[in-house]
Amino acid sequence: MNYFRTALLLAGLTGLFMGVGYLIGGGTGAVIALVIAAATNLFTYWNSDRMVLSTYGAHQVDRNSAPELYDLVAELAKRASLPMPRVFVMDEMQPNAFATGRNPENAAVAVTTGLMQQLSREELAGVIAHELAHIKHHDTLTMTITATIAGAISMLAQFGMFFGGSRDNNNGPGIIGSIAMMILAPLGAMLVQMAISRTREYAADNYGARIVGQPMWLASALAKIENAAHQAPNMEAERNPATAHMFIINPLSGHGVDNLFATHPSTANRIAALQQLAAELGTLAAPRSAGASPPPRSPWGGSTGQRGPWG
Repeated sequence: MNYFRTALLLAGLTGLFMGVGYLIGGGTGAVIALVIAAATNLFTYWNSDRMVLSTYGAHQVDRNSAPELYDLVAELAKRASLPMPRVFVMDEMQPNAFATGRNPENAAVAVTTGLMQQLSREELAGVIAHELAHIKHHDTLTMTITATIAGAISMLAQFGMFFGGSRDNNNGPGIIGSIAMMILAPLGAMLVQMAISRTREYAADNYGARIVGQPMWLASALAKIENAAHQAPNMEAERNPATAHMFIINPLSGHGVDNLFATHPSTANRIAALQQLAAELGTLAAPRSAGASPPPRSPWGGSTGQRGPWG
């Protein structure tokens, strides 16, 4: 089903690409746009993860450079029966995270420095488990390809404004048509992102919570990240809004159309769903706060007063 959804998504974005090409250059423009879209899709399949990680200046870490983070990811990946993903850190104060990669064997998890500083280990585990759920469900391929192609559609639409080309009658779409193309083409790509993002986030929340066995850890993390995202703008995300849907919480500031065309479900609704899951699992206690004195035992062995998630 995930592969079908990816194919359907690519077909829709390719159709948008061709439509913009037709407006710019008629039938020839549509064919050229199709060739460009095919090449872009192929390039994105193999390189989108590196492109997104590079965009956010993420640097890879290992057990020597970030032992606690690396070991946490390793333990959670083992719990999820996944290969060990590459681990990256972004020098960004806004707490957030995303996963990327075309398949579980070539996946990466990236977290911000703000996330590691502001969340407790339990909350961080909930966030990482959520990202591993995306990898498990092959959502990372969808997310990275969507981000890249949506950005390409926006650039092509802007290009069409300056180089209107000509249709068969050599008149082109005209100034009104060009302006409409600049607005509607990126909007169409945004709507495709929204269509896949909301159910994907709910599914990743649910599966990620089951990986750690404590839904309230993730619920607490989502509340903190949502609050901080509006107080600490992620300027790189603001410059690249087509990648916003990749993050666990929308990294955009929330001004203007950011709220109108949100790529994420309501955080309150996500937390409510996690609370319901916690009630079903009998694990309603919240995690300890970040910066609190560590308990006598590791949080992975039941230090929160509940049965440890590792058995």
